[in-house]
Amino acid sequence: MKILLAEDDAKMAEYIVAGLTENGHGVDHVTDGRDALSYCLHYDCDLAILDRMMPGMDGLSVLKALRAAGNNVPVLFLTAMGQVDDRVEGLSAGGDDYLAKPFHFSELLARIGAVVRRRQETSAEQVLKVHDLTLDLLARTARRQGAVIELHTKEFNMLEILMRNAGRVVTRTMLLERVWNFNFEPNTTVVETHMSRLRAKIDKPFDVGLIHTIRNSGYSIHGPR
Repeated sequence: MKILLAEDDAKMAEYIVAGLTENGHGVDHVTDGRDALSYCLHYDCDLAILDRMMPGMDGLSVLKALRAAGNNVPVLFLTAMGQVDDRVEGLSAGGDDYLAKPFHFSELLARIGAVVRRRQETSAEQVLKVHDLTLDLLARTARRQGAVIELHTKEFNMLEILMRNAGRVVTRTMLLERVWNFNFEPNTTVVETHMSRLRAKIDKPFDVGLIHTIRNSGYSIHGPR
């Protein structure tokens, strides 16, 4: 991985850089919070390790500025500020993990691995895919064969439920409960009406239909079988 280390203690930084390098990581080191912020805004890295107390700009302010700019680089605080309130403050501001000094290097490596795995898993969950249809849950956009499909909120929510359960039957009752918050089955055609509109957008312009009606059961979404 490419890691940014922001640490103003020269001996501590040398120890961390050597250890990370020995474990196969590429490390860039800065000693000033402003340099850490500038680096993360202009260069790609897989993880930023930030000290809380640095000249120029403290680590917490660096994190807040990154998140305000829409930069979601994973951040692990490595700092002597290890009180409960300090950890809560760092994590609440958008930090991914918090390790207090002194520390064991093996734990630092384990924390780094855990942060990156969590981010990878979260990223994977943000985009659902069925055949040539993708649904970006973060951007709330749907695309099929690269073309953007405009969906209203209820249509998007219905499609999300179908795609999260791809290949399985989603009942009318499930859709009423999760999309319209009905905890009973009223005499309404709201599901059928919205499903018809959804199909017109998802399936009608394309050769392969993905949304299927399962007679007396509900609906299912899947590619060709």
